[in-house]
Amino acid sequence: MKKYMLKRILFSIFSLLVVIMVVMFLVYTCIQRSVIFQTDDVWNKKSANDRVIYEYIQYQKYGYVDYVDYQSFLANKYTALYGNEYTSNADYIADKKAIQKADSFQSNQSVQEFNAQYSGKGYSVKYLQPITFKSGKVKPGGSGYLIAVHDRPVYLRLIDYLKGLFTVETTHDVEDPELTERYVRFEKDPYSGLFAIVGSGTTHKYQLYFDGRFPFIHQNWIHLNLGTSYTTYRGIEITEVMGNPTGEMKTVRTQYPNQLGTDEYAETAIDFHSLRYNTGMVSDVEKTQFPDKYTVYSYNRSGLSIIETSFVIGLVATIIQYLLGVPLGIWMARHKDGIGDQIGNAYIIFVIAVPSLAYIFILAALGTSLFNLPYKFANAQVKILAYILPTISLALPAVGGLMKWTRRYMIDQMNSDYVKFARSQGLSEREIYNIHISRNAIIPLVHSVPANILFCLTGALMTERVYGVPGVGGLLINAINAHDNSVIVACTVFYTVLSIVAIILGDVLLAAYDPRIKLSGEGGGGR
Repeated sequence: MKKYMLKRILFSIFSLLVVIMVVMFLVYTCIQRSVIFQTDDVWNKKSANDRVIYEYIQYQKYGYVDYVDYQSFLANKYTALYGNEYTSNADYIADKKAIQKADSFQSNQSVQEFNAQYSGKGYSVKYLQPITFKSGKVKPGGSGYLIAVHDRPVYLRLIDYLKGLFTVETTHDVEDPELTERYVRFEKDPYSGLFAIVGSGTTHKYQLYFDGRFPFIHQNWIHLNLGTSYTTYRGIEITEVMGNPTGEMKTVRTQYPNQLGTDEYAETAIDFHSLRYNTGMVSDVEKTQFPDKYTVYSYNRSGLSIIETSFVIGLVATIIQYLLGVPLGIWMARHKDGIGDQIGNAYIIFVIAVPSLAYIFILAALGTSLFNLPYKFANAQVKILAYILPTISLALPAVGGLMKWTRRYMIDQMNSDYVKFARSQGLSEREIYNIHISRNAIIPLVHSVPANILFCLTGALMTERVYGVPGVGGLLINAINAHDNSVIVACTVFYTVLSIVAIILGDVLLAAYDPRIKLSGEGGGGR
């Protein structure tokens, strides 16, 4: 068992690395990088050299290149010499203006230092000559620029992605000389009434805490960094996109940290468990509300996150699938060629023959007209009713598929020699079906149970689109359409990990259910 699991895990890690490498190669190499500007309004407003510089800045943000401009080089150079007052230094001003003279800029010492430093590192140094009118006045967006660019190969991008996939908060995260007390300790949590682990010097104040939101215990200590969405969600972490509630801000009557122990309360939507360290200036108002510089926060929102919404619908649909599909398939097999079997087969053929989209629209039409169920999620006055049609649309086709395979496996077992032997021993048909046939027929179905549950997290694209479900189903498609590379890679990692875990759990469940199967090479019938 241990050897099998170790081999499975190692092979799974290797498979995941290969998948990420292939996807990164396709996204960053095979697709022209300029497509990221197709829906970029800022790019459309830029012109001339300003547009070129904006493109390089975005390429660096997306991970295509390493990019350095002459301006930042000068800022670093003169900050080291004169501190933060360098902008008024005459030498700095002269060096800054030097690149606006195309015929003489190369003789400038700082320009030569810039060229030597980054050419030696393998960068390609590029000069964007000023674009002027005939009068000599610089055109809008036509200022001169000196930059150094280095294309990032796929393997370096993969290494950086894997290195930053998990990060752990420590007491040395905050770089602030004013912060003298650094710790991680247990404290009484005034907002939950329970205990929490809090930190000083960590990025988040609350490292581990309880609240009333599922799964009720939360942590900010270990972070999964799947990447940042720069196109679809404009700079938001993908884990936040998938995990944060999508409803309206939820205001509650509570106290700011400085009000604790008093009779002062405030109506606010601030989530005080999300407090992060403020590396900038703390306002006078914040000083009256907070005892320290942990003043950056998120808001409490109502409703479920997109991944929770998809999971709830998918999980209920899966439960319905097994509660109906397996018993009906068994019943059809026991009454083979009867009227019930014929009706069941007709339903199975209908589910297979009718396109999924048409099936969804049929159910939507029936549900809205006969039962007055809400069609679109956003229009539902009673939110729980909005889940009914998407859940049924997912469940009923799956019920047909499970009926088909259960019936087939049952009939296969009915013709087996051990069934004939059981009948010769005088066992009743009920005992034969319940003890022998049903148990053996369900074995092939057991392996798919973990996959069906885990894949509820991935959502259902067509169903969610039709009913306007704010789920995770369309995340990958939207990212592909918007060329949101980070989201594409993140979805790939997410789906691949789910597939790997589903296969391993399926093997374990199958071995636990069927005594003939072992997860080791010892003994007969082993794997």
